[in-house]
Amino acid sequence: MLQIYCPYCQELREEEEFSPSGEAHIARPRDPESLSDEQWGDYLFFRKNPRGLHREMWHHSAGCRRYFNVERDTVSYVIARSYPIGEDPAGAMVEGHDHE
Repeated sequence: MLQIYCPYCQELREEEEFSPSGEAHIARPRDPESLSDEQWGDYLFFRKNPRGLHREMWHHSAGCRRYFNVERDTVSYVIARSYPIGEDPAGAMVEGHDHE
């Protein structure tokens, strides 16, 4: 079982307290109405499935109920770090986002 650190609660907790929510840092289309059906389908359904380091969004469903990002190795399942939504992978704030 994974041990996941919630950056909001600032606690290491059991995986069963969390729900995975897919790939992190997915950019929403700026003008979704201009997309073709194929482009819209790509945005909605196609995600990376890398072998190695991957950034995922998780939800602390049995805790603070907030979303945050996790860097996890998909081969070893080792979690490198977790960080709040709105922070880029290098640790700087992303414009237009704030910590909830």
